[in-house]
Amino acid sequence: MPRSQRNDNFIDKTFTIVADILLQIIPMASGEKEAFTYYRDGMSAQSEGEYAEALQNYYEAMRLEIDPYDRSYILYNIGLIHTSNGEHTKALEYYFQALERNPSLPQALNNTALICHDRGEQAIRQGDPEIAEAWFDQAAEYWKQAIALAPSNYIEAQNWLKITGRFGE
Repeated sequence: MPRSQRNDNFIDKTFTIVADILLQIIPMASGEKEAFTYYRDGMSAQSEGEYAEALQNYYEAMRLEIDPYDRSYILYNIGLIHTSNGEHTKALEYYFQALERNPSLPQALNNTALICHDRGEQAIRQGDPEIAEAWFDQAAEYWKQAIALAPSNYIEAQNWLKITGRFGE
């Protein structure tokens, strides 16, 4: 039974019903509908922490989906799973792929910045302030791009940029 038919959560059930109605009334090719179904099931599995199942659904959605914009969100969600699993290098690869297809994806820019910032913190702990500064500068660039796209978001990042003198650079 597909995940979309076994949701126990009211919000998931509601989303599934609305998505099913939209799939019926919006004209799209059957491959696009099937890709969306896999994407939806991937999001459901991901929200429940079932990352292996979510990845299977996302990979299947990627196989079927041809629209670059839609693919960017699938790639972004794959990146989220790798971030959650602590696989930051792999996550960055997926965030970069998402941004190649959709440069206006502030959440991918933010998550990339977070990973860069984390690597800067690691460099400080390892006693390498020059490497840390390079990572922090990279984080600042990604955060500035994210903030330009979503000015009311990422308040903590905006404060960090101001405190560290990187906001106006």
